[in-house]
Amino acid sequence: MRLILNRLALASAVAAVSLVGTSGVLAQGHGHGKGNDQQQDDQSQKDQKDQKKQKQQQQADKQAQREQQQAQQHAQQQAAQQERQHQRQQAIDAQQAAQQQQQQRHQQMIDAQQARQREAQRQHQEAIDVRQQRQRELQQQHQAEIDAQQAAQQRRQERLHQQQANDVQRIHEEQAAQADRQARRAARLSEARQQQLIAEQQQRQARYAVLLSQRQAEADRLAAQLREQKRLRQASLYNTYLDRLRQQRLAVEQARYYDYDNDPYFYSYPTYRYSYGGRYYETSDRGADLLRTAVNSGYEEGYQAGQADRQDNWRFDYRNSYAYQDANYGYTGFYVNQDQYNYYFRQGFQKGYEDGYYSRQQYGNVVNGKYQLIGSLLSTLLNLTNLR
Repeated sequence: MRLILNRLALASAVAAVSLVGTSGVLAQGHGHGKGNDQQQDDQSQKDQKDQKKQKQQQQADKQAQREQQQAQQHAQQQAAQQERQHQRQQAIDAQQAAQQQQQQRHQQMIDAQQARQREAQRQHQEAIDVRQQRQRELQQQHQAEIDAQQAAQQRRQERLHQQQANDVQRIHEEQAAQADRQARRAARLSEARQQQLIAEQQQRQARYAVLLSQRQAEADRLAAQLREQKRLRQASLYNTYLDRLRQQRLAVEQARYYDYDNDPYFYSYPTYRYSYGGRYYETSDRGADLLRTAVNSGYEEGYQAGQADRQDNWRFDYRNSYAYQDANYGYTGFYVNQDQYNYYFRQGFQKGYEDGYYSRQQYGNVVNGKYQLIGSLLSTLLNLTNLR
């Protein structure tokens, strides 16, 4: 490209010099004043020269134009070639860029696949770790269960050994107690002690008979009050209770003909001891049975009274029940004092009233159609100690 430009500049310079020389010759011809012919000849030669020079100049111009055209064509060819090279380079660059993008995408796919593989491996490892942890926990639990079973078995063995030792001790104690009971049963109370017990019994019966007569007037008043309050269920239950007391009064009156000589209570040593009012008392098997009757009779009467108040839509109030205030049902004046019988009767009545009022069996249950206190609770309330 630079060579073509140099040639164009040289051709332009030659054309300029030729034009200057022609102008000088023309100026010099006009100044000498030669003859016409000569001048014509000279002019003719000059014209020829000029024509020749013009031809040469024209040829030079044409040559310069051709060279310029060639230079332009060459420049255009070079420019086209450079454009083609530039396009090829752009195509190469685009191809390389596409290849790079493809390589990048491929690398990204590889990286993503490797990342997924690492994540899958991590999750798999976590699952393995979780399973191993779970297995360790299960092994620990299993070992703990084994240890607990072994400890429980050891405790059972220790309890068994202790129970065996206790059984041996209990057998010795029972044998000794049985021997003592046999000795005590063989012995009889003194005649004076027997007469004292009989006298106490007769006094209890006499006092109880007077009390039953006094309660009759109060019973009539309470029956009228229940009818006024329209407590029909309670009134019906109350009448039943009074009928029982009347039958009981007849039994008390018949007790004056009682055969004391055939009752072990009046000639044998006591078999049980119990506490009441801060003091200890002793009684026979029949006295212990009577205390149990007091608690169970109280529970049954209380259950029916509570049930009746609930059916009458009456408030919870066991203390105002006549059976609770009387507390003598089942008592005939034998074996224990009336106040003791009343105390244990009311203990059973209160618990029976709660069960009946709330329709439950928390403290007792039904045995052969009769409401009775639970055995364990009965034993706790009485707290009887066997003396034989």
